[in-house]
Amino acid sequence: MVLVRTSGERGHFDHGWLDTYHTFSFGDYRDPEQMGFRDLRVINEDRVRPGKGFPMHPHRDMEILTWILEGALEHIDSMGNGSVLRAGEIQRMTAGTGVTHSEFNHSSTESVHFLQIWILPEKNGLTPGYQQEAFPERERRGTLRLAASADGRDRSVTVHQDVKVYLSLLEPGQRVVHSLARGRFAWVQVTRGNLSVNGAALRAGDGAAVSGEEQVELQASAESEILLFDLS
Repeated sequence: MVLVRTSGERGHFDHGWLDTYHTFSFGDYRDPEQMGFRDLRVINEDRVRPGKGFPMHPHRDMEILTWILEGALEHIDSMGNGSVLRAGEIQRMTAGTGVTHSEFNHSSTESVHFLQIWILPEKNGLTPGYQQEAFPERERRGTLRLAASADGRDRSVTVHQDVKVYLSLLEPGQRVVHSLARGRFAWVQVTRGNLSVNGAALRAGDGAAVSGEEQVELQASAESEILLFDLS
């Protein structure tokens, strides 16, 4: 079964400095029917204006992934990390027992476009941690590139949960298939383009929950960028 959540069904707020879409309930957007999918709790698509951003704020007991689509994001946290993430880079922050951090657009002239993803950890009270990795386009084209996993294999960032996150760039007509083990689920998030997920049509901003299927077949009808979550 494939259940599509269209881009227009998401929560949306334009704060001037921040244009944000919430796939699941977050902040002032509350929908009891959209509280996440399996261990996937948040997918926020954010566009931040030049020089603007999120000042220092706290998190705890969450695995937080940030995937940069366009531009550059400057990160500072209470663990002593300071970095700039650019398009094609992913960041993993384990909030665990508690961290504070800030995220600002690194540019004074161009906006930054990114996804912030929250995954429920396998247990609370983990030691906070940070990791950053680059996955250039050549590694994602025409395939599913593992970017986050519980064991950190193949240079993927390590998340403290039984989840695998894949990245893909597909040309028109390209097809990739991901096998799902028995009892596994998938979420597909489209950030650009048009494609089908097991025959269901998706466009940019759309997501799809996949349940009770043996595989996830992605067929692009336009140049497309996708994230696929393999979940327990």
